[in-house]
Amino acid sequence: MDMLYPMPATTSVRGSSSSSSNSPWMDPAIWSKLPHRLVDRILAFLPPPAFFRARAVCKRWYSLLFSEGFLELHFHLSPHLRWFIFFPTNPKSLTTYVRKDPMQPTNDVTQAFALDPVERTWYHVSFNFIPNSFSPAASSGGLVCWVSDEPAPKTLILCNPLSKSLAQLPPTIRPRLYPTVGLTVGPASLDVVVAGDNLISPFAVKNLTTESFHADSGGFYSLWGTSCDLPRLCSLESGRMVHVDGKFYCMNYSPFSILAYDISSNTWCKIQAPMRRFLRSPSLVECRGRLVLIAAVEKSKLNVPRSVRLWGLQSCGRAWAEVERMPLVLYAQFAEVEGGAGFECVGHGDFIVITIRGADHVLLFDFYRKNWNWVARCPLNPGAGHTSGGLIGFPYEPRLATPAIGLLDPTFQAFSAQ
Repeated sequence: MDMLYPMPATTSVRGSSSSSSNSPWMDPAIWSKLPHRLVDRILAFLPPPAFFRARAVCKRWYSLLFSEGFLELHFHLSPHLRWFIFFPTNPKSLTTYVRKDPMQPTNDVTQAFALDPVERTWYHVSFNFIPNSFSPAASSGGLVCWVSDEPAPKTLILCNPLSKSLAQLPPTIRPRLYPTVGLTVGPASLDVVVAGDNLISPFAVKNLTTESFHADSGGFYSLWGTSCDLPRLCSLESGRMVHVDGKFYCMNYSPFSILAYDISSNTWCKIQAPMRRFLRSPSLVECRGRLVLIAAVEKSKLNVPRSVRLWGLQSCGRAWAEVERMPLVLYAQFAEVEGGAGFECVGHGDFIVITIRGADHVLLFDFYRKNWNWVARCPLNPGAGHTSGGLIGFPYEPRLATPAIGLLDPTFQAFSAQ
């Protein structure tokens, strides 16, 4: 079963049997005498990469992935890892990068690459169980949301790439082309929002409406029945939504501003962007529970140097405050690598990653320590080092168990590709 495959690493050699008494490793015979419940509890603390390596020990450990009791234990005890997942992009769509021709994954959607920002380690993640003609659109709570490519009412699939379980949502009510998709998943609820790119004819689209889907453990379902109009003259190009504190946020273009959708009140509002006339490649990310706007600032006057800046949305929900600026030496290097092609940003936990369109460079910013570092190219990517394509990233939390996917069972058939 294809799950997580780490970048190959060197292995250490233990001492011979004659020195086993001085070895810090536990006597293997002790494991056979421990109660299964205690062993399961120990294994439940393992992060997913270590767990999948441990599955090779014996048949019982291998079968734990299919044990509901162990998955529930792992859900409550395993560490919450703030990772990122990247998909190779289609170089043909990188020439214009506009909403009608967005950056899409390559035809080979069976592979992705997860990045552990703490260890700076890459892992291979298989998506060979996803149907054809679907593209990744959002992620949350260990689930990745895929949306159908056909210009029609959109079908969405939620999947857990580790357990290879997935569930299909019903088609949206309105036909769309490339809508903006938002997803937030909790232990006992999930919300999906699809906005914009309404097909008003076979040859034209407009950003007119929003549809939302909700399910929770209380048995309440809203099957795209909640809809509302988008603000007038809005232009959604990034196709991305960020969820922070009960609201979805997305970029509005021409001119730049931020659109906020309040889930509880089913309403949209517009927030003015800082320095909106001088921004380039703006992105919204969630970082440490805050909404952060990242963009290149390019102003003609020499007294305002070019830079990449970060602004945090203040508690009032309207004003922005600059929280960080890329060091000038690093910005000079970044600008040379980027070459005006544009860039994308994704935030998760304490980290923000910046990817350059058309290239596989990844710049990592530790928001807590205020450190900027280039990440080594992914050695698992067969196109690494080439500039014919790039990487499109999402926040990702690797989890063996994602109970929210079971919320779809009462109405829709959840199935597994194992």
